[in-house]
Amino acid sequence: MVDALSRRRAAGVKICFVGLENLPVLAPEFRHHTVGGESVQQTLLGLALARRGHQVSMVSGDYGQADGAQWQDIGVFKAYRPQAGLPGLRFIHPRWTGLWRALARADAELYYTSCAGMQVGLVALFCRRHRRRFVFRAASDADCDPARLLVRFARDRWLYRFGLRRADAILVQSTRQAEAMARNYGLASRVAGMLVEPPGAASAIRDIDVLWVANLRRVKRPDRALELADRLPATSFHFVGGPLPGEEALFDEVRHAAAARPGVMFHGALPYAEVNALYARARLLLNTSDVEGFPNTYLQAWARGVPVVSVFDPDGVIEREGLGIAAPSPAQLPAAVRYLLREPLAWRAMSDRCRAFVAREYGEDKVLGPYLASFAEALRGGAGAADLTSRSHA
Repeated sequence: MVDALSRRRAAGVKICFVGLENLPVLAPEFRHHTVGGESVQQTLLGLALARRGHQVSMVSGDYGQADGAQWQDIGVFKAYRPQAGLPGLRFIHPRWTGLWRALARADAELYYTSCAGMQVGLVALFCRRHRRRFVFRAASDADCDPARLLVRFARDRWLYRFGLRRADAILVQSTRQAEAMARNYGLASRVAGMLVEPPGAASAIRDIDVLWVANLRRVKRPDRALELADRLPATSFHFVGGPLPGEEALFDEVRHAAAARPGVMFHGALPYAEVNALYARARLLLNTSDVEGFPNTYLQAWARGVPVVSVFDPDGVIEREGLGIAAPSPAQLPAAVRYLLREPLAWRAMSDRCRAFVAREYGEDKVLGPYLASFAEALRGGAGAADLTSRSHA
């Protein structure tokens, strides 16, 4: 007779990913809703763990889907609709109540969320009350510095700090973030890389000179990209990004500015798969942001042989590995773009290095290692730790 522990190991560990925008990445029928890089990362991580036999669930927003419905072996529990409830009261209901009820229905051993916000504190409180384990991952350098947090309300900033200090494990994207987390919060963390989907067949036509991809918010500095388009009128620019709450005016501003420039195409929000198709057509990815972590866009570009031109170079990887050009300041961006568009041999060498770098450093098993180690440490003291460790090399 198989004992209870053996049955539990055979079924895998129950892990729940808390990301309110995950469903549009996971479920094709909801693909036209806005998503961010962390939605992509949580979904890819969940799928990878599900393939390894773990019981993966997600808590997502209410998009009208059936509660508990499954996509690709991942059950999705809905928390609340973004605009539901009365202003001033909806933090309690339906947001807090809806999130906790969805967490309870998921009934996981370990809960994972990423990106600073109120959900970090609410998930931590739930796990503390119900004796579950909680893992947080930083999604931006700003998540590691209280002076730079991209969180609007003081209440939500307090909840973030509360939850961060009660996490059983903390993951970050870079050594720079690990140092900032230790310096600013006095908390230890582990660097964990990001997953990237293998690209499909390479495009024979590179008809997009410069691709810019980000959800529209001031900190992403789309104005710099538009100024660059003015300075390089013979260069084709494609902009991709949807509006974020509170930034709708910026979205309209960028859309109208793009329409007035003949060399600029503004796509607005696009589904994840359609954005990948644009990377395959691009010669360069441009990043103009003031604040980043380790952009998901970099990996999507490099996997398709697209060098990155940016003022942000996480842990110096662009310069060290030759994956594009890290400009010392925004003033150097035009020269960097001109150089790569006018020097095909240099572009080809960088393109080849980009593909080789992703193949070497971002294989799924290699990336999963730090996550599995942190999950095991969070669960240590129970059978869950052994479950994860035994599956880490599956």
